[in-house]
Amino acid sequence: MTLPSKSSDTKWATFASPQITKITNIFKQTNVKIAYKTNNTILQLTRPTTNSPIPPHANSGVYALTCNTCKQVYVGQTSRSLKLHYQEHIRYIKNNNPQSAYVLHIPQNHHEYGPMNQTMHLLKSINSTSSLIPYERFYLQSLHQGKKLIPEQSPGDLNPVSIDH
Repeated sequence: MTLPSKSSDTKWATFASPQITKITNIFKQTNVKIAYKTNNTILQLTRPTTNSPIPPHANSGVYALTCNTCKQVYVGQTSRSLKLHYQEHIRYIKNNNPQSAYVLHIPQNHHEYGPMNQTMHLLKSINSTSSLIPYERFYLQSLHQGKKLIPEQSPGDLNPVSIDH
């Protein structure tokens, strides 16, 4: 079997486009080779959203709640505003209604929660409910591996998607 020789006059072009098949076909009869590049790398998908005109707590998506005492984190998701969801967590704590691992963690360990702007952080702004679970799992696994996840929550836990009724 003979391998094709490398031609010194071969040119390379990189495209990131949904029409890549059409572009590839155009260049088949030339000495231009096509390389594929994606914009969906883990770094790009998990990079915090910047310059958003919407305040972070008005967004929906995957969030972290930090325990003020032990500084460990709970990861959650919501398709509603983070502000509304934070208020629900606090109401559940005050009413001793364990609706999440965070609500379990605070009273069981005699720990404290803090104000929303210090305790709740948007990890990834997400508008599509179908993307909430994959991103939540990613952050759960990352924080678990870094030993920053509260013990009451495990990476396999799925939080129900909060949707306005």
